[in-house]
Amino acid sequence: MDKPALRAAILAELRAEQLRQARAAADAHEEATSEESRPENKWDTHSQEAAYLAEGQSRQVQEAAEAIGLFAALPLPAFSPADPAALGAVVTLESGGRQTRYLLGPRAGGLTVATAAGEVMVLTPQSPLGRQVLGRRVGDEVVTPRGGRAISARITAIT
Repeated sequence: MDKPALRAAILAELRAEQLRQARAAADAHEEATSEESRPENKWDTHSQEAAYLAEGQSRQVQEAAEAIGLFAALPLPAFSPADPAALGAVVTLESGGRQTRYLLGPRAGGLTVATAAGEVMVLTPQSPLGRQVLGRRVGDEVVTPRGGRAISARITAIT
């Protein structure tokens, strides 16, 4: 697994999301402060709702910036088969003949990026699956939630 390329793909996705959120926050701010959004009566809350939306989207811009900083600084060491899974590891789980790759990362859980080796999903230690995988080794079993059911999976690689 080419971890520098994986990091670059994650950073590109995070930067794109940050830009989308910044545009949405600017649009909501414009809506909140527009002359056309002035309340017509005491029950008209349009501008107030737009202001709340702008604030929330501004927070998401900040969260994306923090995630970018954390991924840019994330060590990506090489792991041997005997090493336990830790931040920066790409962990492969196999269940029912199907393999899924996860990067144990500090933020942006659920983000999926395409790589030359296939799709990789970011998994954080705060997630239920991340808590199970962290510290485990190749050959260990974990339980993954899928469609409301618990599915057993085996760790087949840690790189």
